[in-house]
Amino acid sequence: MLSRRSFLARTSMLGLAAAPLSRAWPALLSPTPTVDRDIDAITGDGKHVTLSRASVQELASSIRGNVILPGVPAYDVARRVLNAQIDKHPALIVQPRGAADVTAAVQFARASNLLLAVKCGGHSPSGKSTCELGMQIDLSLLRGVSVDPKTRIARVAGGSLLGDMDYEAMAHGLVTTAGTVSHTGVGGLTLGGGFGRLARRFGLALDNVRAVEIVCADGQIRRADAHENPELYWGTRGGGGNFGVVTAFEFKLHPMQRQVVGGRILFPYSQAKSVLNFYSDYEATAPEELSLDGMIGSNLGFSGLNACGFVVCHSGSASQADEAMRKIRSLGTPVFDSVAAIDYVALQRSGDDSEQRAIGSYTKTGYVGAITPQLIDAMIGGLAHHPERSTIAGFQQLGGAIARVPAHATAFPFRKVHAAALLLANWPATSDSAPHLKAMRDYWGRFVPFTDGFYTNDAVEESQKQVDENYRDNYPRLVKLKNQVDPTNLFRLNANVRPSV
Repeated sequence: MLSRRSFLARTSMLGLAAAPLSRAWPALLSPTPTVDRDIDAITGDGKHVTLSRASVQELASSIRGNVILPGVPAYDVARRVLNAQIDKHPALIVQPRGAADVTAAVQFARASNLLLAVKCGGHSPSGKSTCELGMQIDLSLLRGVSVDPKTRIARVAGGSLLGDMDYEAMAHGLVTTAGTVSHTGVGGLTLGGGFGRLARRFGLALDNVRAVEIVCADGQIRRADAHENPELYWGTRGGGGNFGVVTAFEFKLHPMQRQVVGGRILFPYSQAKSVLNFYSDYEATAPEELSLDGMIGSNLGFSGLNACGFVVCHSGSASQADEAMRKIRSLGTPVFDSVAAIDYVALQRSGDDSEQRAIGSYTKTGYVGAITPQLIDAMIGGLAHHPERSTIAGFQQLGGAIARVPAHATAFPFRKVHAAALLLANWPATSDSAPHLKAMRDYWGRFVPFTDGFYTNDAVEESQKQVDENYRDNYPRLVKLKNQVDPTNLFRLNANVRPSV
């Protein structure tokens, strides 16, 4: 799929120099700290609270994982998130090693109604996986994947990254939908939806969840599946992090050959209209084994290149892939073409490099019912070429297996939409963000008349009313579940479902 990370201005897709982003921000293991002072913190509703040194010391001494306080090197490593313009400082960070540690952290946060953030991969574009003066639960120590090839089930620890799951499952010739960037957190991606290169063939990541182990706001560890806590199982598949901290997932896996055909193919920007018109005609009838995302871009990778083209992954037969690529390459002579036979795990890692200078960013998504000529004109006509900004606008292909799931079967309601329109922009840290943000908001305004709803994992500046409405007819059911398992809204740093009690 057209990754929110891998086909951005940040990517090294053109072989441009770029610093690799670590697939994990490894926790710096440390002994139990000696807490020598009370700690100022903030509650979920913005009130100041003082955490006594004795209570924090007791928490640190009672868990197998780490409690990290400001002033030590591990603190600045742990609090980091992918979007480097997010610079928040939690009052304390807990790194659990298991569900029992998560229970202790949640109970501690609940006792003072602390503002609480949960970080898995740290990819939230709005920075909701960190917080200012609250508690951050950093799941970086809670990783591991176990695959049962007979039952085709993977048990995945809640802090695992997508690359962990891809690597272990593919060793058995098995896969499941798992995003497009290997250092994305399994939890954040899956709970809100989970697009990926295999979604049209095998469904969203959340469609492949068989069960979760979750620590809810009362600190209790629950299993949720189709038979045990079925309503909680329903809500975690599309309701985001609203209902607790998922400490383990069970995913259904599917047989697939290891070699696929994938990569990126770009044409001159002068062909933008014909390329997107081809895309609007072809992608709706394309086989489900083909993941094809279309885009136009300005100053790609800060190289000065303006181009249009596709992100490709064909997981079917070689002959089918050849036929699909014959149609695409008939558009003309590309300026860049990396599409070739490739190991699937390698393709999943191909977007992991990131341009570290480009820390200013803007992300928007909106679902569209059709890729119309008017939408294409708005996309092309509004794209401004700026020497200090790298911009991508495009479409993420949906349909296929995604659309075969009823809207009420999970909390994710957008089953019949045709595609997701995307706007992704980056600029160097030395630039003034204000004019870039204004330009991108104005540009996105051209898309808005053609969109209906957005991907909750990418919610950044939407109002609470927009978030509520985005859950569509599933919203009342989500509120009822929230009232039952998190009536004080302890888990609020997400696309929040507010309790009504």
